[in-house]
Amino acid sequence: MSSPIVMTLDAGGTNFVFSAIQDNKEIVAPVALPSNADNLEKCLGNLVKGFSEIKAQLPAAPAAISFAFPGPTDYANGVIGDDLPNFPSFRGGIALGPYLQEKFGIPVFLNNDGNLFAYGEALAGVLIEVNKKLADAGSPRRYRNLLGLTFGTGFGAGIVTNGELLVGDNTVGGEIWCFRNKKFPQCIAEEGVSIRAVQRVYAEISRSDEALTPKDIFDIAEGTRTGDQNAAKKAFAELGEVAADAIAQAVSLVDGLVVIGGGLAAAAKYFMPSLIAEMNGTIGSLKGDKFPRLPMKAYNLDDPEQFKQFIAPSTKRVKIPGSDKEVDYIVERRVGVAISKLGASTAINLGAYAFAINELNKQ
Repeated sequence: MSSPIVMTLDAGGTNFVFSAIQDNKEIVAPVALPSNADNLEKCLGNLVKGFSEIKAQLPAAPAAISFAFPGPTDYANGVIGDDLPNFPSFRGGIALGPYLQEKFGIPVFLNNDGNLFAYGEALAGVLIEVNKKLADAGSPRRYRNLLGLTFGTGFGAGIVTNGELLVGDNTVGGEIWCFRNKKFPQCIAEEGVSIRAVQRVYAEISRSDEALTPKDIFDIAEGTRTGDQNAAKKAFAELGEVAADAIAQAVSLVDGLVVIGGGLAAAAKYFMPSLIAEMNGTIGSLKGDKFPRLPMKAYNLDDPEQFKQFIAPSTKRVKIPGSDKEVDYIVERRVGVAISKLGASTAINLGAYAFAINELNKQ
């Protein structure tokens, strides 16, 4: 029997990109249409048109529609919230899931991009890759939990534990963006981990009022574009520091691997050193005692030397008192941080597919 087909959508404020997945593979030519985010009638019309064009390409009837949509949203009921800056026509709340379900007669599942990114990486990305490398190296260690993060327009996250996506009782599990900002404690972490953060820090240090994209700032850091190279590198380094402070709080609870995706992930060479350094830093008590920032040591899995240390044996044998038997003792607890190899868009689509299949199986 053929596995189910799920129609998916990459929902941007400018464009919608429709597709379909079966067995974790895209099986159609994607269809792109304008989102018309400021006109509800045109926006809904293009959603129906896009999915209809995808459906016409399919070898069999789709089992569901599943995709990420920006919050605040009541994902369980498929209702888009009333304050989306990229979708002004949705203000007041739009029952998008039920609308599409009526149009196509199949279940519709909505979630946010951070959740689906993490789910895709857990089931088909970094979690599988790292565990395979551990097995190949003869290590008994296996990771079951994952914190997935997206660095881009905003700061998103998702949590997967033992193969299950953490949705939360209010469907807001993984909302890392609203953690406190290390540099500005009265502000959200997203003010330091986002496109606007990189632009702001570069402008402050370079004293430039030139309108630059993160790609422009990256090129300045690389020395392939004129500008303040030191300011460009510091802009990304500060992003890493602020992100790491939030990540350290989250991963202390999740206790799993960390994967980063999104548009800003391309600048990893400039933010990963400060990110790992911050995670491996110290924190104190009122008495002046110093403790490691994390109960585990962080490693950059994309650095060959650090990866070698990460997979190296971390246990020793200790005797059971009053016995000649021995047991393993984990000497060093470790957390690995990696940049997504799938890419955020692919991971989100795979996560949307897996989430739909999981929900269909529950039904």
